[in-house]
Amino acid sequence: MAHNPLVSIVVPAHNAEVTLARALDCLLAQDIVDWEAIIVDDASTDRTPVITAGYVEQDSRFRTLGSCAYSPAGARNSGISTARGRWLMLLDADDWVDASFLAKMLAALKTAPDAVAAYCGFRRVMPDGELAPSSIATQVAIQPFETFARQCAICTHALLADRETIVELGGFDVSLRTCEDWDLWQRLARLGKNWVMVDEPLAFYRASPPALSRNSTQMLADAEIVIARGFSADPRVNHPASAHANGAISAKGGTASEALAWFALWNAASDCGRRSRSIDLQSLRALPAGRKWARQIAEVAIEGLMVGSLTVPAQLAARWGRFGGPLTELIIELGKVWDNPAAARRVQYQLEQMLLDADDLAASRRLTRTLGIRVDARNPTAIELPVGIDRIYAYLMLDGKIEAVVQFGVLGTVTRDHWVELIQNVVPAELLADNPARFAIQSTVPQEGAGAHSSNTLAGKALLSTAERRSDPDSHFGKLALLAAEARELVRSRAEPAQPPAAPRRARAADRNDRTAFWNSYFATEDPWNYGSLYEQEKYQRQLEILPVGRIGRALELACAEGHFTRQLAPRVGHLTATDISAIAIERARKRCSDQPNIEFGVLNFAADTLPGEMDLIFCSEVLYYLDDLAELRRITKKFAEALAPGGSFISAHAFVLSDNVERTGFDWNTFGAQAISETLAATEGLVLEQSIQTELYRIDRFLRLSRADLVTEPAIDHVPIRAPIDIGVARNIIWGGARALRRDVARNERRQRVPVLMYHSVSDDGPAALARFRLTPVAFASQMAWLRANGFHAINSEQLEGCIANRQPFVGRPVLITFDDGFQNFADHAWPTLRANDLTAEVFLVTDLVGKSAQWDAHSGPPTQLMDAGTVRRLAGEGAFFGSHMATHRAIDGLSSSDLAAELLRSRMFIERWTGRPTTAFTAPFSVTDRRLGRLARECGYRIGFGARHGPADLDCDLIDLPRIEIRGDRSLDDFVATVEAVLKER
Repeated sequence: MAHNPLVSIVVPAHNAEVTLARALDCLLAQDIVDWEAIIVDDASTDRTPVITAGYVEQDSRFRTLGSCAYSPAGARNSGISTARGRWLMLLDADDWVDASFLAKMLAALKTAPDAVAAYCGFRRVMPDGELAPSSIATQVAIQPFETFARQCAICTHALLADRETIVELGGFDVSLRTCEDWDLWQRLARLGKNWVMVDEPLAFYRASPPALSRNSTQMLADAEIVIARGFSADPRVNHPASAHANGAISAKGGTASEALAWFALWNAASDCGRRSRSIDLQSLRALPAGRKWARQIAEVAIEGLMVGSLTVPAQLAARWGRFGGPLTELIIELGKVWDNPAAARRVQYQLEQMLLDADDLAASRRLTRTLGIRVDARNPTAIELPVGIDRIYAYLMLDGKIEAVVQFGVLGTVTRDHWVELIQNVVPAELLADNPARFAIQSTVPQEGAGAHSSNTLAGKALLSTAERRSDPDSHFGKLALLAAEARELVRSRAEPAQPPAAPRRARAADRNDRTAFWNSYFATEDPWNYGSLYEQEKYQRQLEILPVGRIGRALELACAEGHFTRQLAPRVGHLTATDISAIAIERARKRCSDQPNIEFGVLNFAADTLPGEMDLIFCSEVLYYLDDLAELRRITKKFAEALAPGGSFISAHAFVLSDNVERTGFDWNTFGAQAISETLAATEGLVLEQSIQTELYRIDRFLRLSRADLVTEPAIDHVPIRAPIDIGVARNIIWGGARALRRDVARNERRQRVPVLMYHSVSDDGPAALARFRLTPVAFASQMAWLRANGFHAINSEQLEGCIANRQPFVGRPVLITFDDGFQNFADHAWPTLRANDLTAEVFLVTDLVGKSAQWDAHSGPPTQLMDAGTVRRLAGEGAFFGSHMATHRAIDGLSSSDLAAELLRSRMFIERWTGRPTTAFTAPFSVTDRRLGRLARECGYRIGFGARHGPADLDCDLIDLPRIEIRGDRSLDDFVATVEAVLKER
């Protein structure tokens, strides 16, 4: 009985005299010897039969077979019909495989006994012998059928398949002139069996001008047939997997139209490579235009260009003149098909960057929008921009070696000074010359001081001097200055300036030992505590309610301040002595109560001065916190008791403070509070608590000065709610439900290298379902801010973050930077009141051209959300919110020309400065999309801080112009939020 080999190899050959020997020799070199090779001579008229005969005579494993199929599909089928091996390999006469191919493929199959095929990576070989990068489709091993329904992901000889299964499937479809291998792999994958991947480039595919794969018109027609079969039932497959019986599922990788469009793109780029155009652009209409697809579109175009031009990627930029025009035209037309020129520009930038990434720039490469060059880092020269170029891709060279790679947007001539400044920011000074000072002296650009953070070297000198810019209007900085002037005029003509900020309160005395000066500093501004608020008035009413029953003859009010309560108390007593340590406050109180004849005013320091005695009532409200310590409090309460007549009352009204009990609601003040004060008064000889009115925030106590005949009874305790609204000046100091950590404690004990920068968008109960990720409910946002406050966090702004990073100064305590992109009106309606109530602030990044309008960039998801107007921005800035730029139009920056990008950066910054009256130094990129032009252009336009696409906490090593943030999603729980922030806390 004849031996059946392990592997059968079918080699179709038609006029293959030049390449056949190389293909057959690779089989002889295989580590595995148990194979047969069937050479199918498909009507060759050259020396192919002679070469074949020689190999058959040399080695009995070779067999020959004649064919008149005149097609690779028919010739392969002829060979398959006589094959005897367990596994089948198909090797075209102009290709070859590595000597380890069979061994490695069979080893992989052995690990997966149920596999129907194994495949490996491959490399294209150009006519000049250059090898293209390895290609392997990892997705084939994950979902073979869904992959092959859409694309031919492997080359023919990179596969080892089960021969009997191939025979059962009917072999290759001879009606197809091209794509016949794709069609067969699709049928094989429809069975639902495993495919095993060998992640090595073991197959070599020769690219040559007469190859059928270069007939793009025929290929597109055949591809349309194969894709249509992939998305429907295929009667040629008798036993398909149930999941694939009716074809591919669009949700698992795109529609049939999209699959054909990707293939059409590859074909169109291939045509560009050989300087022909035969593809109908309408076939590209289904290509996705979204930002996330730009790189994939560029990759497919480069692969097609490589095949069409027979050029490896490393040489494509050098040969741009041959096909760059047609390819650029294709991309522009693609933008027209999409009705989105910016998306096409994004693809162009991406494609050109990928080509230059692969190039050595041995000579300058002028592409459509990018100029690739080498620059002598020690002796740079001015570069005039060719027409259409607005980006530089440069290798900075030192001693013939690449020291750094830089990319930046340009508007005009790059002067020598421009190069010097740039080089000094990326190349260490000691490398630039034997005497580093020599290089610096040659430049007119000021140098940064030692120790400056490398990413922030341009901070503080956004543009070069006016004189220099005007002297060279065609230079990059000259054109940038022109854009700045245009933006300045636009802002001046359209934007109302911010109102002058309110005069600041006079600084309070820092030395509390000088109590008179300390309190006079409080009363430097009238009504420092908003005594007329509903909250304070409700508290006054409850103090009056706790007055003792009966006639009150002589009363003493301590710390009467400006007399607001004094005026209400006076009618309830016979004679009232109202005192305060501040003469300023007393004078205002005297004027306020001038129509009350029973009030006597006087300046009194109750801690140091003698108190008048035999008082029927002493009132002391909201002042005992300011004593030095509990020892002084005990001394003072003894004075209070001694100043009362027997049977007299002492009334105290004070707030709960977290220092007394951190587990209950209280004010976050660095002092003792109502609990300690009440306990101290209760412990004072001669005083006993008679009545107490207690709310969640404060308590009002009436103590009795015992006479010898008095009997001590249980005090009356009344718990009452707070009904009055709490104004922001009070609310910001409250931590509801208690605190887990106090700001002052963590500031004293904690230093850290990392800080969470939280990114929010919208705070609203309503909105499109498609945008739920970007929207928190007001309740959810409030719970997050309350958690931050209760855990000792304090809010910082981007300039404070910049200061720490630039100076490598560890963050103190628990800082958090809260940012909002877009500037929605719901920030003002919902987020800002919550932030203020928790003594936090935020930085809002505005889309300045759309301020007062709506978020049209989200219109495809539902009704666009309203944006804040300029008046709201001014108001919030005055209340302590911070603002930065989210650009002018909310267009993704990677689709903007360098000139448009600079114009948006300048215009947006100037509008915000006009509205807020403060410098604007920070920006965020719309859609978190950045490119390599953004950082430097942003610095040149006056920014120092930028937030890009990276996710995570910011640390002291971050690039200030490309800082990361942590997105806070609306579809996550409070527990998720807590876990995210606590993860940053754990890494100090």
